[in-house]
Amino acid sequence: MLPVALGERYRVEDLPSITKTEKACEIFIEVEGQQEKIPLETYVTGVVAAEMPVSFKKEALKAQAIAARTYALKSTNYGKIAIAPTVARQVFYNKEQRKANWTSNFPGNEKKIVEAINETKGQVLLYNNELITAMFHSTSNGKTESAHGYSGNDLPYLQSVASISDQSSPKFSAIKEWTLKEWNALWPVKWHASDFNRVQLFINDSGRVERMQLGKNVWAGREVRTLLQIPSTDFKISYNAATGNVQVSTEGYGHGVGMSQYGAEAMASNGKTAAEILHYYYQDIEIKSIDACLK
Repeated sequence: MLPVALGERYRVEDLPSITKTEKACEIFIEVEGQQEKIPLETYVTGVVAAEMPVSFKKEALKAQAIAARTYALKSTNYGKIAIAPTVARQVFYNKEQRKANWTSNFPGNEKKIVEAINETKGQVLLYNNELITAMFHSTSNGKTESAHGYSGNDLPYLQSVASISDQSSPKFSAIKEWTLKEWNALWPVKWHASDFNRVQLFINDSGRVERMQLGKNVWAGREVRTLLQIPSTDFKISYNAATGNVQVSTEGYGHGVGMSQYGAEAMASNGKTAAEILHYYYQDIEIKSIDACLK
């Protein structure tokens, strides 16, 4: 999940038509590709079902619901702007997709997700009474990324925190391989075998690649991740002269900012509540209902 505009502000009091009238009970989200607008809580159900494994503990699912609701309201300006159902925003599965994915397990899985949504109904994350940019990701590299490390834009509630338990995630580490010919087809410059000994990786405080330099050519870590389609910006590059293959190893899955989903699951397994999970990954925030009638 990626932010629409990291740090963009919406204040609760700036939206009186939403927070101070009966219409606050009828927030609808327009999802690209869906024929009709979707009630907020129905939308959040579809996001949690798509974004987090249903096998996770309920407290982790509840934390995901609150983060997803916050992200949706902020990025759509309380339903005024459409949102894409993709990893560039938030993945969303409608009821038909959930039935197809879960088949015979649909009734039990749906019940579990809906309970998590209902138990957090209307709850959002605020910092100084403003909706936060509630970024989340699958698996950190053992430490989450700060907003500044990701975008250069510092946000006090998106700081780097330890998430060591992520190392047990099945998505923690990965290796991807190319022939030198395949590798060169991806880049705007031609690599030679000797270049792999002189390429420089500049690592930031969270252990991720801030930038990569080869001679006069410089790429941001995020550019490299996109170009190579690798899981994270915590990567290492090596070249095997015997096989002629390039290998990139990574740790973590996703941009690393905000709540780690596998970290949330580990915390829930250790008895932490959704509120404790959210206060850990988002610093100095408050969890509040956007309106009493949504409780």
